[in-house]
Amino acid sequence: QVQLGESGGGLVQAGGSLRLSCAASGRTSSTYTMGWFRQAPGKEREFVAAIIRSGGLRRYADSVKGRFTISRDNAKNMVYLQMNSLKPEDTAVYYCAADRTAVVATNPAAYDYWGQGTQVTVSS
Repeated sequence: QVQLGESGGGLVQAGGSLRLSCAASGRTSSTYTMGWFRQAPGKEREFVAAIIRSGGLRRYADSVKGRFTISRDNAKNMVYLQMNSLKPEDTAVYYCAADRTAVVATNPAAYDYWGQGTQVTVSS
């Protein structure tokens, strides 16, 4: 089993920045691909970004390209999401997820483990 815990969410004005962190514990060998998803009220959970263990492959949703950066520190079992130039439409609960494969999927169903989420609110 893998346990994931997010932190770093909060309230920020449009144009501001936040850095989300995700700590993995337990069977971290099962965290080959790590991803971030988000879910706004009344909407489905959507893909934000993902990264494989080596960091050599990263994938982003079109809506965040050029603004968000995903990274990971395998020695610390941490994954980060640096979010810049935030917009009100980025408001959502952000979830960290882990996948045992190297598929770098955008479908939430492909991920095996999930954190509890952290709220990000961007005011206009």
